[in-house]
Amino acid sequence: MPPDEREIERTIRYGLVAVFVLGLRRRDPGTVVNAAVGVIGTYLTEFVERTCGVKLQPWHHLYVDTAMITHAVGMLGPYDDIQWWDHVTHIHSATILGGAVFAICRRTGRDPGPRVVAAVACGGLLWELVEYAIHVGADQIGVEPVLVNYGKRDTLLDLLFDLVGAVLVLALGDRVLGDLATADT
Repeated sequence: MPPDEREIERTIRYGLVAVFVLGLRRRDPGTVVNAAVGVIGTYLTEFVERTCGVKLQPWHHLYVDTAMITHAVGMLGPYDDIQWWDHVTHIHSATILGGAVFAICRRTGRDPGPRVVAAVACGGLLWELVEYAIHVGADQIGVEPVLVNYGKRDTLLDLLFDLVGAVLVLALGDRVLGDLATADT
């Protein structure tokens, strides 16, 4: 990765550490956990490169990293205060999952359409079930949940925006992920 992109990636990691510290100061376990997971998530692209033998473009790294920081920062208030924040983060995450499935399908000669939609829909549904289970479990033991479930309407909107992400991948995948989908590196 070029030095400029490494500096941006490092800045995002420092931002996540700052969110983590702010979460500790606020005694907000949701922020702390999301920031910690976000820091780990910034290493996901490097892990994929090493284990799968692919060469990702610098923008792939930054795209995943920005998802990590937007999720963590959202826990500081934007999820509650900015109506569209949750929608954007769901689209962003769905395009990451959908993009990975799209590239794998193209590399293996399979039709990505149904697989991208299925993976994103199942991933989104699994996420919503985990979110709900964490919320119920936290309520039962009397602690602050690290993920918040805002009800049925929010769950349906989350799943809808996950599907928007899948549609974006299908519409733009060949143009945006073509190099990754056909590379033999």
